[in-house]
Amino acid sequence: MAEANWYVVHTYSGYENKVKANIDKTIENRHLEDQILEVRVPLQEVVELKNGAKKQVQKKMFPGYVLINMIMNDDTWYVVRNTRGVTGFVGPGSKPVPLTEAEMRPLGIKSEEVIVDFAEGDTVMVIGGVWKDTIGVIQNMNHGKQIVTINVDLFGRETPVEIGFAEVKKL
Repeated sequence: MAEANWYVVHTYSGYENKVKANIDKTIENRHLEDQILEVRVPLQEVVELKNGAKKQVQKKMFPGYVLINMIMNDDTWYVVRNTRGVTGFVGPGSKPVPLTEAEMRPLGIKSEEVIVDFAEGDTVMVIGGVWKDTIGVIQNMNHGKQIVTINVDLFGRETPVEIGFAEVKKL
């Protein structure tokens, strides 16, 4: 299987979040979760001074750009390139160029693989977040996004919930 890399997509200015939402929806509809792993609009904390009051706000690091972690092939290229609001990939001509490790480091994107002691079918307990102390069986694991999907009992029904690797422990 081909390796996933980070690519930069140019969008209309102000459409970054809409492009992210559209790509996320297309990934879900076309079941491309294993090929397009993550879509990000890089944000940074900034202190603004308005009317003498300091306020902590999040601003886009690169207005007009969205980062995508994906396996480049004809399907993924077509899906991203033909998303409303996308003007194209960053790179010469129609050939997208992946970001290097050195380019990703200042963005806070880490590429290390997390090794976990649980697998699909294992019973786990949630140790943090909203579902703390909930017990469930792992239905699905996404190593790219570092999340597990477990079924929890919600209003008498089995409901799938996505939880980060760091928030669960094996029983």
